[in-house]
This record gives sequence, C-alpha cells and structure tokens, in this order.
Amino acid sequence: MTTMTRETPPVQAPPRPGSPGPEEAGSRAGEIRRHELATFLRSRRERITPEQVQLPRGRRRRTPGLRREEVAQLSAVGVTWYTWLEQARDIQVSEQVLDALARTLLLDTSERAHLFQLAGAVDPTPAAQCAVITPALRQILTKLEPVPACIQNSRYDILAYNRTYARLMMRDLGTVPPADRNCVLLAYTNAEWRASIVLLDETTRLMAAKLRASMAGHLGEPAWKTLLKRLRAESAEFRENWDRYEVAATRGKTKKFLNPYVGLVTVDHTDLWLAPDLGARMVTYPPQDEESRERLERLHAIALEAEAEADARDRDQVGDRAEARPRAKAVAGAT
Repeated sequence: MTTMTRETPPVQAPPRPGSPGPEEAGSRAGEIRRHELATFLRSRRERITPEQVQLPRGRRRRTPGLRREEVAQLSAVGVTWYTWLEQARDIQVSEQVLDALARTLLLDTSERAHLFQLAGAVDPTPAAQCAVITPALRQILTKLEPVPACIQNSRYDILAYNRTYARLMMRDLGTVPPADRNCVLLAYTNAEWRASIVLLDETTRLMAAKLRASMAGHLGEPAWKTLLKRLRAESAEFRENWDRYEVAATRGKTKKFLNPYVGLVTVDHTDLWLAPDLGARMVTYPPQDEESRERLERLHAIALEAEAEADARDRDQVGDRAEARPRAKAVAGAT
C-alpha cells in the first residue's frame, strides 16, 4: 500500500496592527498622485498669460495666469470636470484629454511626460528622446548636411532632424512643439508647411493613403488613434481624403518645395530603413539638379548663421545674469 502524504500550506503571519493592507496602500498611493497632479496643473495654469494663448486679458483679472474655465474651454473639456481634476477628485482621465491639456498649458517634453506619469497614463505621442535616436544617428544627420535629412517612425512623427531639414519646409521647425512634429499633421494643418509644398493636393491625398496603409499594423494603438482623431477634428480636407479608403506604399519620389529662404528646390526623397520592419527610417532629400544643390548649400549657411546668433544671445543672457548678481548683493548690503 502506498501512503500519500499531504503537504500542509504555510501559515501566513497576520498583519501587524496598524499596517495597511494592499488595497489600502494602493488607495493611498493613488490619492497622493492625484494631489500631485492637481498641484502640478494649478502651477502650470498660473504661469501662462492670456496673451500666450490668444485670449484677451480683460480689466478685472485677479487670477494669476489663466482661469480654470479658460483652460477647460481651450482643452474642450467641462469646467466642472476640470475643477474636480484640480481638486484631486478620483476621476478617470483619458490620454486624449491629457494631450489636450498638455498643449493648452504649453508643456515642454519633460513636463508632458510628468503629467502623464502623475495621471497613470501612457503618452500616445512620440517622446522627444526616442530610444531609436542614438548619438551615432544624430552625428550622421549632421554629417549629411547640407542635404536635408530627418528620422521618422511609421506614423510619420519627426523624431530627429538636421539643421537644413529644419528650414526646408518652414522658417524653423524648432518652433513647432514636439507633439506637433508629424508630417501628416503639418501637411494638413500648418499654413507655413503647406505653402512650401508645390503639389499640395496630390501630396496630401497621397499622405492620407500612406498613413492608412501604415496604420493597418497598428489598429487600436492609442498613439495612432489619437493622431487620427486629431486629424479628423482639425482638417476637413483630411476627412475627405481619409474616407476615400485609398492605400499607398512608401516609396521614393521626386519632390518640389518652395522654400521661404532660397526659393524652389527639387529633391529626391529617399528612405533608409533603420530596422527590418517598416518602422523607423532616415529620410533624406538629396538635390536633383545643380541649382537645387546650390540653394541647399545657401539654406545650410542660413541655418548655421541663425544657430550662431542664437548661441551668442544665450551667452549674452548668461553674462547679464552673472553681472546682475553682484549688483544685487551690493544693493542689499547698502540697505
């Protein structure tokens, strides 16, 4: 006869008096995060002037920065709901609303990441510092100058670019917030970008078809859904082209741009894939003719000159602050 022995499960020690259980600890952590989120939103709201978001100041403004109802209006959310958010109420916040709040409050990349982290959400837009963008790739982008070049992902987000590319289709791509640096979005909603495209109707229709083909492998992903929702909301032209249900593969072609600095430039669009799948790629625009080559060289020189002037201004500001500190101390000592 075989005797079966039954193992006795280990006895867990009861929780010590006063120690919180897992549910209570999680609830406490969520409460702390909500209060941090509320404080962060208030601080960012109070630092923005009405003029920065094209609102009239008015005569009786006592609130520093924007009012709650102004933030709610600009972000297309209810005033009561936003007030609850600043009161640390336990409410659900979608990625789309957080994206709208980040743009209304003019958050930079670090602040935007902090906002999503406090809300316990995943940012659907591309991070400014993407893992695929290595120092070596940035060096290659610089070495390609004066040829315009950038790195894009399959969603057409511009992840990195060189100085010539920054001024190829507008006066300075650096003035565009990172969350808005998307080729499809710019082609449909940015007046300066659109003005540079010679064959605009053909280009925008093709970009909608290419985006649809690329999106087939990312259906349901938050970042793609957010981009599509924003494009449909902000551009009737995109809605019309998207509803055609056309698809097109990514391929090289000749492009013409009417540059605001040097005039007409003709280039050959070439994709250099950085991974086995059709994801991140380096997009280059070598000149097609001698005249375009000379104009790209002039454009590069303009970019270098602008960069040197910006560096000089930064040095002057640092020097002014350094000189101001001893003067302030002298005045304080005299009083």
